[in-house]
Amino acid sequence: MTVMQSKAVSPVAHLTAEDVEEIGRRLDAIRADVVAARGASDAAYIRRVIDVQRKLELSSRGVLLFSLFPPAWFVGTVGLSVAKILENMEIGHNVMHGQWDWMRDPKIHSTTWEWDNASPSEQWKHSHNELHHTYTNVIGRDNDLGYGIMRVDEDQRWYPIYLAQPLWNFLNACFFEYGIAAYDLELGKNLRSKKRRQSPEFKARTRQVLKKIRSQVTKDYVVHPLLSGPSFLHTLGANATANLVRNLWTHSVIMCGHFPEGVQTFERHSIDGETRGEWYLRQMLGSANISGGRAMHIMTGNLSYQIEHHLFPDLPSNRYQEIAPQVQGIFEEYGLTYTTGPLPKQVASAWSKVIRLALPNR
Repeated sequence: MTVMQSKAVSPVAHLTAEDVEEIGRRLDAIRADVVAARGASDAAYIRRVIDVQRKLELSSRGVLLFSLFPPAWFVGTVGLSVAKILENMEIGHNVMHGQWDWMRDPKIHSTTWEWDNASPSEQWKHSHNELHHTYTNVIGRDNDLGYGIMRVDEDQRWYPIYLAQPLWNFLNACFFEYGIAAYDLELGKNLRSKKRRQSPEFKARTRQVLKKIRSQVTKDYVVHPLLSGPSFLHTLGANATANLVRNLWTHSVIMCGHFPEGVQTFERHSIDGETRGEWYLRQMLGSANISGGRAMHIMTGNLSYQIEHHLFPDLPSNRYQEIAPQVQGIFEEYGLTYTTGPLPKQVASAWSKVIRLALPNR
Protein backbone atom coordinates (compact mmCIF):
# COMPACT_ATOMS: atom_id res chain seq x y z
CA MET A 1 0.00 0.00 0.00
CA THR A 2 1.17 3.53 -0.71
CA VAL A 3 -1.57 5.28 1.27
CA MET A 4 0.00 5.37 4.72
CA GLN A 5 -0.25 7.86 7.55
CA SER A 6 2.80 8.73 9.64
CA LYS A 7 1.03 7.68 12.84
CA ALA A 8 2.15 5.35 15.61
CA VAL A 9 -0.81 3.10 14.80
CA SER A 10 -2.02 3.07 11.21
CA PRO A 11 -5.80 2.74 10.79
CA VAL A 12 -5.21 0.64 7.66
CA ALA A 13 -2.46 -1.68 8.87
CA HIS A 14 -4.89 -4.61 9.03
CA LEU A 15 -5.89 -4.28 5.37
CA THR A 16 -4.21 -6.24 2.60
CA ALA A 17 -3.69 -4.88 -0.90
CA GLU A 18 -6.48 -7.20 -2.04
CA ASP A 19 -8.81 -5.76 0.62
CA VAL A 20 -8.16 -2.23 -0.60
CA GLU A 21 -8.84 -3.07 -4.22
CA GLU A 22 -11.99 -4.98 -3.28
CA ILE A 23 -13.21 -1.87 -1.43
CA GLY A 24 -12.59 0.05 -4.64
CA ARG A 25 -14.55 -2.44 -6.73
CA ARG A 26 -17.51 -2.34 -4.36
CA LEU A 27 -17.57 1.44 -4.32
CA ASP A 28 -17.37 1.49 -8.12
CA ALA A 29 -20.44 -0.77 -8.14
CA ILE A 30 -22.37 1.62 -5.87
CA ARG A 31 -21.52 4.49 -8.18
CA ALA A 32 -22.57 2.55 -11.28
CA ASP A 33 -25.94 1.72 -9.70
CA VAL A 34 -26.68 5.39 -9.01
CA VAL A 35 -25.57 6.50 -12.46
CA ALA A 36 -27.89 3.91 -14.00
CA ALA A 37 -30.83 4.92 -11.81
CA ARG A 38 -30.66 8.73 -11.94
CA GLY A 39 -33.43 10.31 -13.98
CA ALA A 40 -36.59 12.42 -13.90
CA SER A 41 -36.99 12.44 -10.10
CA ASP A 42 -33.43 13.73 -9.65
CA ALA A 43 -33.92 16.44 -12.28
CA ALA A 44 -37.19 17.47 -10.64
CA TYR A 45 -35.41 17.70 -7.28
CA ILE A 46 -32.71 20.16 -8.36
CA ARG A 47 -35.16 22.25 -10.39
CA ARG A 48 -37.46 22.45 -7.35
CA VAL A 49 -34.60 23.53 -5.07
CA ILE A 50 -33.53 26.23 -7.54
CA ASP A 51 -37.11 27.47 -7.85
CA VAL A 52 -37.55 27.64 -4.06
CA GLN A 53 -34.21 29.40 -3.62
CA ARG A 54 -34.93 32.06 -6.24
CA LYS A 55 -38.42 32.77 -4.92
CA LEU A 56 -37.09 32.96 -1.37
CA GLU A 57 -34.33 35.38 -2.36
CA LEU A 58 -36.66 37.57 -4.42
CA SER A 59 -39.34 37.73 -1.71
CA SER A 60 -36.75 38.38 1.02
CA ARG A 61 -35.19 41.23 -0.95
CA GLY A 62 -38.70 42.59 -1.51
CA VAL A 63 -39.45 42.53 2.21
CA LEU A 64 -36.14 44.29 2.90
CA LEU A 65 -37.27 47.25 0.85
CA PHE A 66 -39.19 48.08 4.03
CA SER A 67 -36.38 47.09 6.41
CA LEU A 68 -36.82 50.37 8.27
CA PHE A 69 -39.43 48.42 10.23
CA PRO A 70 -37.82 45.84 12.57
CA PRO A 71 -40.16 42.91 11.72
CA ALA A 72 -39.45 43.40 8.00
CA TRP A 73 -35.71 43.59 8.69
CA PHE A 74 -35.76 40.36 10.71
CA VAL A 75 -37.93 38.35 8.27
CA GLY A 76 -36.06 39.61 5.23
CA THR A 77 -32.63 38.99 6.73
CA VAL A 78 -33.46 35.44 7.81
CA GLY A 79 -34.93 34.65 4.38
CA LEU A 80 -31.98 36.14 2.51
CA SER A 81 -29.50 34.26 4.73
CA VAL A 82 -31.22 30.94 3.98
CA ALA A 83 -31.42 31.77 0.26
CA LYS A 84 -27.71 32.53 0.09
CA ILE A 85 -26.83 29.32 1.92
CA LEU A 86 -29.04 27.27 -0.41
CA GLU A 87 -27.51 28.90 -3.48
CA ASN A 88 -23.93 28.31 -2.37
CA MET A 89 -24.30 24.86 -0.84
CA GLU A 90 -27.02 22.69 -2.38
CA ILE A 91 -27.07 24.47 -5.73
CA GLY A 92 -23.83 26.26 -6.67
CA HIS A 93 -21.32 23.88 -5.13
CA ASN A 94 -23.02 20.80 -6.52
CA VAL A 95 -23.87 22.18 -9.96
CA MET A 96 -20.23 23.25 -10.41
CA HIS A 97 -19.15 19.72 -9.46
CA GLY A 98 -20.98 18.52 -12.58
CA GLN A 99 -23.55 16.58 -10.56
CA TRP A 100 -26.33 17.66 -12.93
CA ASP A 101 -24.44 17.83 -16.24
CA TRP A 102 -26.07 14.56 -17.33
CA MET A 103 -29.38 16.50 -17.65
CA ARG A 104 -27.83 18.47 -20.55
CA ASP A 105 -29.63 21.58 -19.37
CA PRO A 106 -27.39 24.57 -20.21
CA LYS A 107 -28.96 26.56 -17.36
CA ILE A 108 -27.97 23.94 -14.75
CA HIS A 109 -24.53 22.96 -15.97
CA SER A 110 -21.04 23.14 -14.49
CA THR A 111 -19.73 25.04 -17.53
CA THR A 112 -22.28 27.88 -17.28
CA TRP A 113 -23.18 28.29 -13.60
CA GLU A 114 -21.93 31.42 -11.81
CA TRP A 115 -22.65 31.45 -8.10
CA ASP A 116 -23.45 34.13 -5.49
CA ASN A 117 -19.91 34.27 -4.13
CA ALA A 118 -16.80 36.44 -4.41
CA SER A 119 -14.83 33.64 -6.06
CA PRO A 120 -15.33 33.25 -9.84
CA SER A 121 -16.68 29.81 -10.63
CA GLU A 122 -13.87 28.92 -13.05
CA GLN A 123 -11.19 29.54 -10.45
CA TRP A 124 -13.14 27.72 -7.73
CA LYS A 125 -13.60 24.66 -9.95
CA HIS A 126 -9.85 24.47 -10.49
CA SER A 127 -8.83 24.81 -6.84
CA HIS A 128 -11.70 22.69 -5.49
CA ASN A 129 -12.63 20.07 -8.07
CA GLU A 130 -9.21 19.54 -9.64
CA LEU A 131 -6.89 20.08 -6.66
CA HIS A 132 -8.80 19.49 -3.42
CA HIS A 133 -10.69 16.41 -4.59
CA THR A 134 -7.57 14.95 -6.19
CA TYR A 135 -5.25 15.56 -3.23
CA THR A 136 -7.74 15.30 -0.36
CA ASN A 137 -5.98 15.84 3.00
CA VAL A 138 -2.49 15.48 1.54
CA ILE A 139 -0.38 17.97 3.47
CA GLY A 140 1.31 20.41 1.14
CA ARG A 141 -0.88 19.57 -1.83
CA ASP A 142 -4.46 20.05 -0.59
CA ASN A 143 -4.81 23.75 0.16
CA ASP A 144 -8.32 23.20 1.53
CA LEU A 145 -6.56 21.58 4.47
CA GLY A 146 -6.02 24.62 6.68
CA TYR A 147 -6.22 26.98 3.66
CA GLY A 148 -2.46 27.39 3.76
CA ILE A 149 -2.61 29.46 6.96
CA MET A 150 -2.98 26.81 9.68
CA ARG A 151 -1.07 23.89 11.13
CA VAL A 152 -3.22 20.82 10.55
CA ASP A 153 -1.14 17.88 11.79
CA GLU A 154 1.18 17.13 14.72
CA ASP A 155 3.95 16.16 12.31
CA GLN A 156 4.03 19.64 10.81
CA ARG A 157 6.82 21.74 12.30
CA TRP A 158 5.51 24.24 14.84
CA TYR A 159 6.31 27.96 14.62
CA PRO A 160 5.20 30.71 17.06
CA ILE A 161 3.03 32.24 14.31
CA TYR A 162 0.67 29.27 14.73
CA LEU A 163 -0.35 30.60 18.15
CA ALA A 164 -2.59 33.00 16.24
CA GLN A 165 -4.30 30.35 14.10
CA PRO A 166 -7.55 30.31 16.15
CA LEU A 167 -7.84 34.05 15.39
CA TRP A 168 -7.00 33.49 11.69
CA ASN A 169 -9.60 30.76 11.52
CA PHE A 170 -12.29 32.95 13.08
CA LEU A 171 -11.54 35.86 10.74
CA ASN A 172 -11.51 33.47 7.79
CA ALA A 173 -14.94 32.22 8.85
CA CYS A 174 -16.38 35.75 9.00
CA PHE A 175 -15.04 36.70 5.56
CA PHE A 176 -15.08 33.21 4.11
CA GLU A 177 -16.15 34.06 0.56
CA TYR A 178 -13.22 36.48 0.25
CA GLY A 179 -10.87 33.98 1.87
CA ILE A 180 -11.91 31.41 -0.72
CA ALA A 181 -11.30 33.93 -3.51
CA ALA A 182 -7.81 34.64 -2.15
CA TYR A 183 -7.16 30.95 -1.73
CA ASP A 184 -8.28 30.24 -5.32
CA LEU A 185 -5.77 32.87 -6.44
CA GLU A 186 -3.05 31.10 -4.40
CA LEU A 187 -2.06 34.51 -3.06
CA GLY A 188 0.48 33.17 -0.58
CA LYS A 189 2.47 31.36 -3.25
CA ASN A 190 2.07 33.97 -5.98
CA LEU A 191 2.90 37.06 -3.89
CA ARG A 192 6.15 35.57 -2.56
CA SER A 193 7.73 35.52 -5.99
CA LYS A 194 8.24 38.59 -8.17
CA LYS A 195 8.08 36.39 -11.26
CA ARG A 196 4.73 34.95 -10.19
CA ARG A 197 3.36 38.37 -9.16
CA GLN A 198 4.12 39.78 -12.59
CA SER A 199 2.98 36.81 -14.65
CA PRO A 200 0.18 37.64 -17.13
CA GLU A 201 -1.82 34.65 -15.93
CA PHE A 202 -1.83 35.77 -12.28
CA LYS A 203 -2.71 39.34 -13.26
CA ALA A 204 -5.60 38.13 -15.43
CA ARG A 205 -6.94 35.90 -12.64
CA THR A 206 -6.63 38.79 -10.16
CA ARG A 207 -8.63 41.07 -12.46
CA GLN A 208 -11.27 38.35 -12.78
CA VAL A 209 -11.59 38.08 -8.99
CA LEU A 210 -11.75 41.85 -8.50
CA LYS A 211 -14.43 42.09 -11.19
CA LYS A 212 -16.50 39.42 -9.43
CA ILE A 213 -16.08 41.10 -6.04
CA ARG A 214 -17.12 44.43 -7.53
CA SER A 215 -20.25 42.82 -8.96
CA GLN A 216 -21.14 41.20 -5.62
CA VAL A 217 -20.55 44.40 -3.65
CA THR A 218 -22.58 46.46 -6.12
CA LYS A 219 -25.53 44.07 -5.90
CA ASP A 220 -25.65 43.69 -2.11
CA TYR A 221 -24.32 47.02 -0.86
CA VAL A 222 -25.33 49.55 -3.53
CA VAL A 223 -28.24 48.57 -5.80
CA HIS A 224 -30.45 46.75 -3.30
CA PRO A 225 -30.01 49.37 -0.52
CA LEU A 226 -30.64 52.21 -3.00
CA LEU A 227 -33.89 50.55 -4.08
CA SER A 228 -34.93 50.61 -0.42
CA GLY A 229 -34.97 54.42 -0.30
CA PRO A 230 -35.30 55.52 3.32
CA SER A 231 -34.44 51.97 4.43
CA PHE A 232 -31.01 52.22 2.75
CA LEU A 233 -28.85 51.67 5.84
CA HIS A 234 -31.11 48.98 7.25
CA THR A 235 -31.07 47.04 3.97
CA LEU A 236 -27.31 47.44 3.70
CA GLY A 237 -26.98 46.02 7.21
CA ALA A 238 -29.36 43.17 6.36
CA ASN A 239 -27.27 42.19 3.33
CA ALA A 240 -24.09 42.33 5.39
CA THR A 241 -25.71 40.16 8.06
CA ALA A 242 -26.96 37.63 5.51
CA ASN A 243 -23.48 37.37 3.98
CA LEU A 244 -21.94 36.93 7.44
CA VAL A 245 -24.43 34.19 8.34
CA ARG A 246 -23.75 32.42 5.03
CA ASN A 247 -19.97 32.69 5.56
CA LEU A 248 -20.07 31.35 9.12
CA TRP A 249 -22.37 28.48 8.13
CA THR A 250 -20.40 27.36 5.08
CA HIS A 251 -17.09 27.62 6.94
CA SER A 252 -18.47 25.48 9.78
CA VAL A 253 -19.84 22.83 7.42
CA ILE A 254 -16.57 22.61 5.51
CA MET A 255 -14.51 22.49 8.73
CA CYS A 256 -16.66 19.57 9.88
CA GLY A 257 -15.91 17.72 6.67
CA HIS A 258 -12.13 17.43 7.03
CA PHE A 259 -10.97 18.69 10.41
CA PRO A 260 -12.69 16.88 13.32
CA GLU A 261 -10.73 14.46 15.47
CA GLY A 262 -10.52 11.06 13.82
CA VAL A 263 -10.01 12.40 10.29
CA GLN A 264 -6.66 11.36 8.84
CA THR A 265 -4.07 13.44 7.01
CA PHE A 266 -1.52 12.09 4.54
CA GLU A 267 2.10 12.74 3.69
CA ARG A 268 2.93 14.21 0.30
CA HIS A 269 4.77 11.07 -0.87
CA SER A 270 2.02 8.72 0.32
CA ILE A 271 0.01 9.03 -2.89
CA ASP A 272 2.86 8.14 -5.26
CA GLY A 273 1.62 5.26 -7.41
CA GLU A 274 -1.79 5.39 -5.74
CA THR A 275 -4.31 2.88 -7.10
CA ARG A 276 -8.03 3.44 -7.56
CA GLY A 277 -8.75 1.49 -4.37
CA GLU A 278 -6.18 3.50 -2.42
CA TRP A 279 -7.67 6.77 -3.68
CA TYR A 280 -11.07 5.63 -2.40
CA LEU A 281 -9.53 4.65 0.94
CA ARG A 282 -7.95 8.09 1.33
CA GLN A 283 -11.32 9.75 0.76
CA MET A 284 -12.90 7.44 3.36
CA LEU A 285 -10.28 8.20 6.01
CA GLY A 286 -9.88 11.90 5.16
CA SER A 287 -13.54 12.95 5.49
CA ALA A 288 -16.21 13.16 8.19
CA ASN A 289 -20.01 13.41 8.18
CA ILE A 290 -22.61 15.41 10.12
CA SER A 291 -25.67 13.58 11.39
CA GLY A 292 -29.09 15.25 11.32
CA GLY A 293 -32.45 15.51 9.62
CA ARG A 294 -33.46 16.33 6.06
CA ALA A 295 -33.39 20.10 6.58
CA MET A 296 -29.83 19.87 7.91
CA HIS A 297 -28.70 17.85 4.91
CA ILE A 298 -30.22 20.28 2.41
CA MET A 299 -28.79 23.34 4.18
CA THR A 300 -25.32 21.78 4.11
CA GLY A 301 -25.67 21.02 0.41
CA ASN A 302 -25.64 17.38 1.50
CA LEU A 303 -22.02 17.92 2.52
CA SER A 304 -23.22 16.48 5.80
CA TYR A 305 -22.48 13.33 3.78
CA GLN A 306 -18.93 14.48 3.16
CA ILE A 307 -17.60 10.93 3.03
CA GLU A 308 -20.05 9.96 0.29
CA HIS A 309 -19.43 13.24 -1.51
CA HIS A 310 -15.68 12.67 -1.60
CA LEU A 311 -16.13 9.14 -2.84
CA PHE A 312 -18.57 10.24 -5.54
CA PRO A 313 -18.26 14.03 -6.07
CA ASP A 314 -20.18 14.00 -9.36
CA LEU A 315 -23.23 12.01 -8.20
CA PRO A 316 -26.45 13.98 -7.52
CA SER A 317 -26.36 15.25 -3.94
CA ASN A 318 -29.88 14.01 -3.20
CA ARG A 319 -28.56 10.44 -3.62
CA TYR A 320 -25.97 10.59 -0.82
CA GLN A 321 -28.45 9.79 1.94
CA GLU A 322 -29.62 6.76 -0.06
CA ILE A 323 -26.16 5.25 -0.46
CA ALA A 324 -24.77 6.21 2.96
CA PRO A 325 -25.86 2.92 4.66
CA GLN A 326 -24.07 0.91 1.95
CA VAL A 327 -20.91 2.96 2.38
CA GLN A 328 -21.07 2.69 6.16
CA GLY A 329 -21.49 -1.07 5.80
CA ILE A 330 -18.19 -1.26 3.91
CA PHE A 331 -16.48 0.72 6.67
CA GLU A 332 -17.76 -1.70 9.29
CA GLU A 333 -16.93 -4.81 7.27
CA TYR A 334 -13.32 -3.75 6.84
CA GLY A 335 -12.79 -2.39 10.36
CA LEU A 336 -12.60 1.30 9.42
CA THR A 337 -13.99 4.21 11.44
CA TYR A 338 -16.95 6.00 9.84
CA THR A 339 -16.45 9.44 11.44
CA THR A 340 -19.77 11.20 12.04
CA GLY A 341 -21.65 13.15 14.67
CA PRO A 342 -24.14 15.99 15.22
CA LEU A 343 -23.16 19.48 14.07
CA PRO A 344 -22.33 20.93 17.54
CA LYS A 345 -20.06 17.97 18.29
CA GLN A 346 -18.25 18.15 14.95
CA VAL A 347 -17.80 21.94 15.11
CA ALA A 348 -16.45 21.68 18.66
CA SER A 349 -14.12 18.84 17.61
CA ALA A 350 -12.77 20.83 14.65
CA TRP A 351 -12.18 23.97 16.73
CA SER A 352 -10.56 21.91 19.49
CA LYS A 353 -8.12 20.59 16.91
CA VAL A 354 -7.40 24.10 15.58
CA ILE A 355 -6.58 25.28 19.11
CA ARG A 356 -4.56 22.16 20.02
CA LEU A 357 -2.40 22.39 16.90
CA ALA A 358 -1.80 26.10 17.52
CA LEU A 359 0.40 24.94 20.40
CA PRO A 360 3.67 22.99 20.16
CA ASN A 361 3.50 19.22 20.57
CA ARG A 362 3.79 17.95 24.12
